[in-house]
Amino acid sequence: MMMEKPWLQIYPNGVPANIDADSYPCLLDMLDEAFKKYRDLPAFVFMGKTLTFGQVDDMSRSFGAYLHSRGLEPGDRIALMMPNTLQYPIAMFGALRAGLILVNTNPLYTPREMRHQFADSGAKAIIIAENFAFNLQQIIAETQIKTVILTSVGEMLGLKGVIVNFVVRKVKKMVPKFQLENTVSFKHALDQGKRFTLKPFKGGPDDTIVLQYTGGTTGVSKGAMLTNRNLVANMMQIRAWLSPVLQEREVVALCPLPLYHIFAFTVNCLAFMSVGGRNILIVNARDIPALVKEWQTHKPNIVTGVNTLFNALLNYGPFNALDFSSLKASVGGGMAVQRAVAERWQQVTGCRLTEGYGMTESSPVATVNPVDEKMRLGTIGMPIPSTALRIVDDKGNPLPPGPENVGEIQIAGPQVMKGYWQRPEASAEVLKDGWLCTGDMGFMHPDGFFQIVDRKKDMILVSGFNVYPNEVEDVLAMHPQILESAALGVPDEKSGEVVKVFIVKKDNALTTEEVIAHCRENLTGYKVPKYVEFRTELPKTNVGKILRRELRDAK
Repeated sequence: MMMEKPWLQIYPNGVPANIDADSYPCLLDMLDEAFKKYRDLPAFVFMGKTLTFGQVDDMSRSFGAYLHSRGLEPGDRIALMMPNTLQYPIAMFGALRAGLILVNTNPLYTPREMRHQFADSGAKAIIIAENFAFNLQQIIAETQIKTVILTSVGEMLGLKGVIVNFVVRKVKKMVPKFQLENTVSFKHALDQGKRFTLKPFKGGPDDTIVLQYTGGTTGVSKGAMLTNRNLVANMMQIRAWLSPVLQEREVVALCPLPLYHIFAFTVNCLAFMSVGGRNILIVNARDIPALVKEWQTHKPNIVTGVNTLFNALLNYGPFNALDFSSLKASVGGGMAVQRAVAERWQQVTGCRLTEGYGMTESSPVATVNPVDEKMRLGTIGMPIPSTALRIVDDKGNPLPPGPENVGEIQIAGPQVMKGYWQRPEASAEVLKDGWLCTGDMGFMHPDGFFQIVDRKKDMILVSGFNVYPNEVEDVLAMHPQILESAALGVPDEKSGEVVKVFIVKKDNALTTEEVIAHCRENLTGYKVPKYVEFRTELPKTNVGKILRRELRDAK
């Protein structure tokens, strides 16, 4: 008879089957423990500037006190919109200590995307890098945001920061002119916060502390409500799974993925911090020469990233000449790791490239390949501690193992979200009897490894970021020369997938260039179509629904 959880037989040595998700009633308890235990150790490094656990502790307390002084109260939402800089962890921990709910926001969002997220979340405050203030200026009147804290890339870097900001503002001209009233600088907030005492706040396990926006399996962007228990659990699960290669106080982690993305947020900012790890923050992962320079300087023993990043590094000559003797683990998430990339990565670095899988709704990690010789390329690994996966058919009936039994992957565990913010119907669609319906199609191997075959829904995955066809199609519908459209993902060597749109013109004068320009005005870069195909008509069902699958099969 098949075991209910066959993967337990081949768990990596030393990895427990379960973790105690209730060992910390709230995430702040874990943070306080880490700040005290590792006070003198380096926590975050950015452009040569290091902050210790103690400094992050003190600064975040001051920042939290400042937020209270501005009238913000526990339960209020605060948006964080900045790249990887030292300000991010200070603001993140400070806001949590003030009892606020974090709304992580991609800095590359267009005004339209910002408006939706800020209005939907009801954010009352924002910490935003000045590079993106012009976009905020255009929509702030349509939100509840009253407190605006501005920061710059070089603000925490001392004299070096003056030079960095000059280059960003004057040489690269990356800060469009803007006009926002009643703003304060990040450093001003820190200085003012020292004058106040942070009011004590104690949250509960089921309190929502992060609204992480995602399209879910379909539809418009929704805020996944991640609780204290969700994030504590996933932090502990990741820590347990990687325990064979994570030595307390000795983790040096390269962090090129943005901390506003749930993968880096939980893995780097929480799990690695909880063992006294040092995170090397990379402000721009696309700047491969700069990233390689940081690698050479800090000699990381663990690296997190997406397939496109690992591939870009392998195709940059100087990377291949680095000393990889310190590297113990490389973890890929956010998108599928390609076999060719994984094989070459191991050949060049001598380190396995371990693939994981999850969703924003699971905080995010649900499965990971073993970090030892049991790793199996082409699979998403096996469930991490205290997590169960199953394959079900269209009626929700569990399917037995075997590649012939493809069905929807469902996840159960303490890391699964509470639901979507103010969307009970959407929550009920994906949370059923304790299982998270992922919308991904796959099967389980007899020994417990899982493999993804296809996506049940039409979500497109571009370099680890979700793109939802409905959103792209809504933007296209705004164009006066477009009659109807359909968006889908097509394979791409660099980013896994890119967006392709099929359009029926309302005006024959419409060009590909005009379509892409319109999309660039309304969508973040990775959502902008790379390919445009004009058609006289689109395939539809008998009730008029466009059949994306027929377009996909015909392309």
